[in-house]
Amino acid sequence: MSEVLPVSGNHVRSVEQLYSGHHGWLYAKLRRRLGNAMDAADLAQDTFARILASKVDVFEEPRAYLSCVAGGILANWCKRKSLERAYLAAIVQLPAPEAPSPENRLIILETLHEIDAMLDTLPPLVRRTFLLSQLSGMKYQAIADQLDVSLITVKRYMKQAFLQCLQLLD
Repeated sequence: MSEVLPVSGNHVRSVEQLYSGHHGWLYAKLRRRLGNAMDAADLAQDTFARILASKVDVFEEPRAYLSCVAGGILANWCKRKSLERAYLAAIVQLPAPEAPSPENRLIILETLHEIDAMLDTLPPLVRRTFLLSQLSGMKYQAIADQLDVSLITVKRYMKQAFLQCLQLLD
């Protein structure tokens, strides 16, 4: 269970001022970029929720700050949508009896998003090693040869990746 941390009154007032002064601008910017009012509204709200959860009280360049925070949220959203499209395209290729139910599709998509987020936390060579092993089915020695690292390094990278996977299960 996550802990709810108290937010100072000054912080809330600062975010309220930021919201009232710039929400319309941010929403319009996101709507132009996405071409969709509902997604733009969701991402704008996510941006302010993230800022509210942060400890930042002073916004010297509010639009630049909002653009930066919203840009990160938008990048994650685009990546998530791309992953969803790829998964749904793969499902279409399955014979009807083998296709997962709508409930299982949601569970699978959420799991894919969690795995993707976990992979993003790995250093690039560890991630590449893990993907070569798990998706390409390469043997550890072949991975070592391809990445020009030792076999023990590949094993260490795989251990690191598997430990991250285990943390995902907690």
